[in-house]
Amino acid sequence: LLSLILCACNSFAGVFSLASPAFEANGMLPEVFTCNGADKSPPFVWQDIPLNTRSLVLVAEDPDAPSGTWTHWILFNIPPTVTQLDIDAALPPGAAVAQNSWGKAKYQGPCPSMGAHRYVFTLYALDKVMNLKHGVANKTALDAMTGHVIGSAVLTGLYQKIP
Repeated sequence: LLSLILCACNSFAGVFSLASPAFEANGMLPEVFTCNGADKSPPFVWQDIPLNTRSLVLVAEDPDAPSGTWTHWILFNIPPTVTQLDIDAALPPGAAVAQNSWGKAKYQGPCPSMGAHRYVFTLYALDKVMNLKHGVANKTALDAMTGHVIGSAVLTGLYQKIP
């Protein structure tokens, strides 16, 4: 009976989703969020996080980088009560940033050497708060998520430098 009740409740739950007021899914990222602009982090909004979410992690990656996936940003321990980030937002209380692929604990925007690249922003819902400090290595942060992801939402943007 409990599983039937859970299934009935879940059928009315919304879909965990991530969006940005600055760009459409699979649309071009505005230059202000790139190395050619002000390199500000984009704004995001999300809704319907999974039940039992203890923290959120926002990861920005370029899967088209010539040397393999390039990490632009890992913002972790976002409280589940937070439902949006403004442009170049201050860290939410309790949140921290892991190192990106440049070795810096901050957002660094798209900067492809040539051609259009995809920039994948993934918001992960975790069943725990990660016991990690600001500036931790990106691999350490990603490894700490293993086995604790209870949902994810993805938003992809595109960017190509204009000569």
